[in-house]
Amino acid sequence: MELFNSADWYSAHDAFEELWYETSGHEHRIIQGILQIAVAQLHLERGNRRGATILYGESLGRLKALGASGLGLDLEKFCASVSKRLQQLQQGLDPDVCTVPGLIYYSEAAG
Repeated sequence: MELFNSADWYSAHDAFEELWYETSGHEHRIIQGILQIAVAQLHLERGNRRGATILYGESLGRLKALGASGLGLDLEKFCASVSKRLQQLQQGLDPDVCTVPGLIYYSEAAG
């Protein structure tokens, strides 16, 4: 989570990928969604807006289907942030005017 929240997208991807291989079911799908956002962010850094748009969309579809929380994370808030950035991209606007998605524990979001 620290790597993801510090925008170290490549390292976050690697770390979450290791976890992804070790999980199954609900957790596996959540981690896959998070991985896709890390890769989408890498695409944005490299100027690949189309790749970022595709991965944001796929991740949102996956994570929204899983509900508001999972792995103790506030997925609803995470998805809202991703959704705003996706909308900016789809409209040909700058996604960086929106908050970069961050992972927070559900209890932190409520407190």
